[in-house]
Amino acid sequence: MEKIENKPRYVLCVENRDCEDLEKRKIYQVLPDEDAQKDGYLRVIDESGEDYLYPASYFILIQLPVEAQEALRITA
Repeated sequence: MEKIENKPRYVLCVENRDCEDLEKRKIYQVLPDEDAQKDGYLRVIDESGEDYLYPASYFILIQLPVEAQEALRITA
């Protein structure tokens, strides 16, 4: 069985076609969802504050410094 990482992952939105709850050029947190990834989707916490599946092609995975990750957790 694969181990799911517990550390937060973040993505940059580069497309929001037909998605009212995503903003281009904004950073979003990704939640682990292996089944969604296999189907080409990511589970993202969007502008509604809820997590939904979006096409992985709408995002670029980014590495944030620890300080930035902490700042994002505080504001969430």
